[in-house]
Amino acid sequence: MIDPLLLTAARIGTFYGKQPLTNASGFFFEREGRLWVVTSRHVFVDEPGKHHPDRIELEIHTQAGDLAKSTGFGMPLYAQGKSLWRQGKDDGGEIDVAMLEIDRHALPATVDLRAFTPEHLQRDTDKVPAGQAILILGFPLGFHDTLHHLPVVRQAVVASAYGLRFQGQGYFLTDARTHRGTSGAAVVMQAPGPADQRGELPWKLLGVHSARMDLSSRDRAQDESLGLNLAWYADILMTLSSDRLLPAAKA
Repeated sequence: MIDPLLLTAARIGTFYGKQPLTNASGFFFEREGRLWVVTSRHVFVDEPGKHHPDRIELEIHTQAGDLAKSTGFGMPLYAQGKSLWRQGKDDGGEIDVAMLEIDRHALPATVDLRAFTPEHLQRDTDKVPAGQAILILGFPLGFHDTLHHLPVVRQAVVASAYGLRFQGQGYFLTDARTHRGTSGAAVVMQAPGPADQRGELPWKLLGVHSARMDLSSRDRAQDESLGLNLAWYADILMTLSSDRLLPAAKA
């Protein structure tokens, strides 16, 4: 048996036609019977980086009990010239989180995955003190267990006041060693309470890892990187998965 947490992660490959572009991280989120893959918005489109994929491919397990069995599951990013994913913004501007709904009927009948739900969101910010131990679950530089198709887990701590928007933006900081390819990874902490009362997936979803943070004023010859990262608060998933929100309309 493995920790079900590992089955929440999704390795994402982006493509333009048949041309592979980048690798990224993501995770599954379920609400009211609808299943989504969550990642960073810049995985789907990044104007400054001239990154414009037209489809993604998820690696999913296809047989419970045999982690070596997997397949690539392709999903288009556009239909009739409009983007299919959902993204959001707040008073601070664009939020680097996006969700793409998965057609359950298109999945293999034997698919084996786990999904976070609204119950996994951390509502009580007072329970997440500065320095709280957390995990970032993803695929740094595309690296993972290629035999069992599982992510790697990096240890981290909450590095800013959780519940407060750092510098007015919708994210908090983490202190962790991260790399390209980790964008879109779930940031989680262990759920409190007795182990036998925490359910099958005893974790709290705190955020969505976005990128490493750096200072333009840093003297690269004298000063090391801060080693800090941005993680967008996971409660944005409730807004993005709402039936009242339409997909983004970008040609």
